[in-house]
This record gives sequence, structure tokens and C-alpha cells, in this order.
Amino acid sequence: MADELSLSEEFPRGDEDRWRALVHKALEGGTFDSLTTQTDHGVRVKPLYREPDWPSRGNAAGVPGAAPFIRGGQTARDAFLPWDIRQTVVHPDPLVAQAQIMEALEGGVSSVELRIDPKGEQGIVTRSAADLSLILRDIRFGLATVAVEAAGTCSTHGLELAALLATAIGDNIEAKIAFNVDPLGALARTGALPGAIGDELRQAAAFARGAAAQFSLATTLRSDARCVHEAGGTEVQELGFLIASGAEYVRALILAGMSADAACSQILFSVSVGTDFQVEMSKLRAARRMWGRVAQALGANGPAAAMTLQAVTSRRMLTRRDPWVNLLRNTAACFAAGVGGADIVSVRTFTDALGLPGKLARRLARNTQIIAQEECSLGRVMDAPGGSWAIETLGNDLAEAGWVEFQQIEREGGLAQALVLGRFQQDVGEAQDKRMRAVAHRKEWITGVSDFPMLAELDPGLEAANVESLLHSTPDHGGRPPSDRSWAELLQAAGSGATLADLARSPEVGTKAELLCPIRMSEPYERLKELADAQTSAGRPARMFLAALGPLAEHAARLLYAQNFFAAGGIDAVPASGTADKLAASFKASNCVLACICGSDRRYGYEATGVAAVLKSAGAGRIYLAGKPGEAEVALREAGVAEFIHVGVDVVASLERAHAEMGLGQ
Repeated sequence: MADELSLSEEFPRGDEDRWRALVHKALEGGTFDSLTTQTDHGVRVKPLYREPDWPSRGNAAGVPGAAPFIRGGQTARDAFLPWDIRQTVVHPDPLVAQAQIMEALEGGVSSVELRIDPKGEQGIVTRSAADLSLILRDIRFGLATVAVEAAGTCSTHGLELAALLATAIGDNIEAKIAFNVDPLGALARTGALPGAIGDELRQAAAFARGAAAQFSLATTLRSDARCVHEAGGTEVQELGFLIASGAEYVRALILAGMSADAACSQILFSVSVGTDFQVEMSKLRAARRMWGRVAQALGANGPAAAMTLQAVTSRRMLTRRDPWVNLLRNTAACFAAGVGGADIVSVRTFTDALGLPGKLARRLARNTQIIAQEECSLGRVMDAPGGSWAIETLGNDLAEAGWVEFQQIEREGGLAQALVLGRFQQDVGEAQDKRMRAVAHRKEWITGVSDFPMLAELDPGLEAANVESLLHSTPDHGGRPPSDRSWAELLQAAGSGATLADLARSPEVGTKAELLCPIRMSEPYERLKELADAQTSAGRPARMFLAALGPLAEHAARLLYAQNFFAAGGIDAVPASGTADKLAASFKASNCVLACICGSDRRYGYEATGVAAVLKSAGAGRIYLAGKPGEAEVALREAGVAEFIHVGVDVVASLERAHAEMGLGQ
């Protein structure tokens, strides 16, 4: 039997030099280094990693549940505890929101997050502890974690929202709560805080101290770097912000009288995750590595130094057009978050960019995670990428680059002062500009929008809400009444001495900073499509005439390229082929304003100028040619070709010119 199983002896031992020679041959003379790519921040991603890149035999990443917690905070005893599935509830109507909370919990999630907005523009209309009591009346707080997020006009008042939640929960000391107070995140998102930043941090710390004494299973502060990601920032900028925010909060908590261990345990860290598996998994490991070092430096020891990490699928990657593709984006991001070691994962609905999600969207968001955990068994594997040369090395490289960003923020006086100074926001703005240029030039694809777009789409099904009626109604607060014990009393009982009056904001003293403006990468194309749709609805379809030269084999590739190119701007294609005179007649019959010539380079050499000339005579307002002009550019332009479309051009700018020629938006 031993001889039958010794197949490895029949194969030669792997040789990297021989393998590289084969790669060189496959690249037809190209170098192996040409396969090396970079992350958004410029961190190198090699095509092959080996033992010399990461000494896995020496177990450099440690073991799960032990410092430096690169492999997560779970110990071997927790190996089969999957991540927490958290769904966000946003419907403005408190009664509908309450029903959706129960739907989510009964549908398989393990925690819920309530986005609160007193005006109902971005979340649940909630103005009192009684409102919250109504929303939470059927939740068993000892089983499911309840998190809150201040949004809209409530975004700078996380403390008041947290106080309302604490009052609504009352004396349930076993409640699992994430209060998510985050003045630094509010400053970055909104550009302003009602009070001086020092006062804001002291108030947040006072709240945390009182909450920790009252609710032993709660986290009070949130270090939330999603605002950096959603503003187009790089993974390194996101890491720098995340760790700097956490460090600032821990220092404030220690000054408020908490131990380093207790302070670290009060913070929930949140990041966004996109579709790049390798980078996103490595980013989560980098975050743990960086925080382990900071927590140790601040005096935390043991499990308290482990990061509690929430990963939320990216919003900037989601599209309004062809939103069904968002299901695939969310699945990829969910995989990266779960395998990468997030403790909590929130998957946005695939209709997040469109409006209030319907029942189908909410169910698919939940089931994406449940399938990953149960059917794919990802929830049964502890630290799946642990020891991977590629993930460990890239995670370390990202941590080193993120540490440089963190140190720069610290040199500026900490995150609060850095935001006031504005250097960080300027750097994120430059990253955003670079990203959007890549999107405009289609160097960064958006499937279904900039590439392989669909002009006709299916309705994904959204929910509606009459916000105006909600704002002028008085809800029935039946069920469990709010606690009679005020939050001020809870704080005083904890010994902080703070009262609700202390938490009141002074309009005379405020903090201002340049805000981080969120983006969605598909927005430039969606704006163009909406203009085209409006004209089509008005009975004047946005169409482009495609003049195909020669047989199908010669023009098929560029015809398809041109169709996708203009469809990205909502412009439909009307293809035709034949002689120059036949093409001119077909163009007149099409009632199009624009024309694009499609064919092979060889065919262009002796036919394109003549076709361009007859199309111009037939009334074409602007003529395009699919491909690079080469030496024939002067002759083609003289014949009437105004623009050449090919890989590398600014697609958005070209489509904007096409829209202007057709009078779209006028």
C-alpha cells in the first residue's frame, strides 16, 4: 500500500527558476515583475509569494485569541462560533421598522442596527425614549445585540441618541447594546460639531463610563472609518483613520478614570469592505495588527487588547443602474469580511443606492451571510487565510503603510486636530479624484454600468414611506413603557456626576472641519443615463448610428465595443452595413444625430475617409471612429471624424460631448 501512495516521488521537485522561465515564455518576453500590481495606495501586490516573504514556519502571526490578535480575538474554544450577522433597519415609520426588526431576527440575523433620523430622511423617525421603546418592544435584549447609528440631522448628536436608548432599555443590565457614540466620525462626515472637540470627547468618555457600569455587555464608542472609504479614500487612509480614532477614544476614556483594559473593551471598530478579496482580507488583518500594537502601548493586556471589528459592505461600489449586479458585489465583500476575520458583518441591500429596500432585498442581504456561514461552512473555519504567504505579507505591508499614516495623524495632534487642520481630508480628496478618473477612463470597471450596461432594466421593488405624515403624527407607544429612571440618574449612580444638562450642546462654541464627501463610483454614468431616459420618455430616444465596414468578422469586435461604449451613457445603437451610399441612406432613415464608424484597421485604411465624408454630407452632427487613428488621423479628421473612441479615453467626457450634441438635458 505504501508504494501505491508514493506518487509524489514520481514527479520532479518544483523549481522556481524553471517556473519563472515558463512564465517569461508565456508573457512572450515580458518580465515577471510586469505582473506585479498595486493597491489604491500604491502598496505592491506580487503575483507570487513564497516562504521568504512570510516566515510561516515560525508562526509569525501568532495563534488565534492571543496577542497581537492578527488572527482574531477568538480562542480555540470559540472556533465554531461564526461571525455576528447584523442587519440595518432604516424605514422611517417606527411601526414598520419594528416589524422589520422582528422579520430580520426571525429570518436568521443575530443582531440589528437602527439608523435613527428625527426627520426621517435617512432613517427611523425617533424623537423620544418612548419612540425607541415602541420600536424595541419585542426584542429580547439578552439574546440579540441592538446597535444604533445617528444619521441625518441626528448625526452630530450621538450622545443624545445613546441616552434615549439607555433610558428606553432601563434596568436591563444584561442587554447587549452598541451605543456607537462617535463624535470624531460625525466631525469627518458632517464637517461640524456643536461643541468644542475637547468637550465632545469628555462628554463621550463620561457617557462611556456610566454605560459601562450600567450595561456590562455594551460597547459605547465607535471608531468608524467607513467615512474614509465611502469618500473614495484608500485602504491605507482608512486604516490610519481607524486606529487614530480608536487611540483618541481610549486616551479620553483613560482620562475619565477608566483602566486601559476597560477603555479598549468599550470600542467597536467599523470598516467598509469591497470586492477585492485579497486586499480586503489583508486590510482586516492589518487593522488587528495595528490596534494590537496601539492597545499594548496604551497599557491594555490580554483579551482587552483584541479588536472587535465590524465590516460593512461598501456603498461606494453599489449602483442604481442594473442593481442586480450588486448582489454579486455584496457576496464578494461578504466573503472577504467573513473569511478575513470580522466579528460582525453587515451586508447592505442590493437596492441601497435606490431607496428603501423591499422585502426581497432585505431577505437576500440576510441570506447572503447565512449561505456563506452554513452552506459554504465559512462560519466553521477559524482564520481561514492564516499562514497564507500572500495574505499575511500583504496584511503586513498594509499595516506598515497604515502605521505611517497613523503616525502622521498623531504628529498633527491626534485625529480631532488633524481633521480641523484638513490635511487628511485633502489627501482623501486626491485619492477620490484619482479613483474617479480611473472610473471615467474605464480603468476601474463597473459591470452593468460602465461595462456591459443594460438599457432596459427590471424593477427591483422598493418600499415607500410618507415621511411628512410621520413627522406630524403622534405614535401610539403601547407595549413596554419607557423607564422612569432618567439617564442623568444612571450617570450619577455610576459616579460620573454628569447630567443631561452637561450633555447639552452650546451653539456659541463649535468645531468645524472640511467634511469627507461620500461618493458612488457609478454616479457619473448614472447621471448621463437618467438624462437619456428622460429624453426617451419624452418620445425622442437617445440613439447612435453605427456604420459597420466590411464583413462581420472585420467589424464585430469594434461594433460591440462601440455599443457598450455609448450604452454606458444611455445611448442606444442602430447598426447598419453596406456601401458608403447605402450607409448614408440608412443614416438618414435612422433620424440619428451621431454616427460611429466600426471596422478593422485594414478596412479603415482605404474606406473610412469616404464613409465619413458621405455621413457628414448626410447630416451627421458628430462622427466617431472606433479605434486609434494612427497615421491616418489628419485625413480622417478632414473627412469629418471628430473623435476616436478606444481603450484609455475619458469615456465620461466623450459621452458628455455626445449628450451635448444631441441636446440632452436642455
